Amino acid sequence: MDMSVWLALVSIAIGTYLLRLLPYLWMKRSLAKKQTEDGVGSMPTWLTILGPTMIAAMFGTSLVPAHPGALSWLATGVGVLVTFGVWKRTRSMGLPILCGVVAFGVITLWF
Repeated sequence: MDMSVWLALVSIAIGTYLLRLLPYLWMKRSLAKKQTEDGVGSMPTWLTILGPTMIAAMFGTSLVPAHPGALSWLATGVGVLVTFGVWKRTRSMGLPILCGVVAFGVITLWF
């Protein structure tokens, strides 16, 4: 692989790590400070909805194909429908994602 690819991968890894580490450290320090002041520490409301909001944002961006075309939209639609159908049946996370990705790949490769 080219050095620029490795640099991009390392940058993404560091960024992902920091996105998880910094809020954790901030909350840990904030809760410890509140606990010493008034005895009770509580997590702010905005922090509890941050995770689901980021997941929704990633889901929204993954619904738009990188190269819009009829085949891309078809594969995306089939992948979403398969993912939802398997989730509705199993109520798990791993199997629906795997089935949706496989459906997307099959449509993309066969057509």
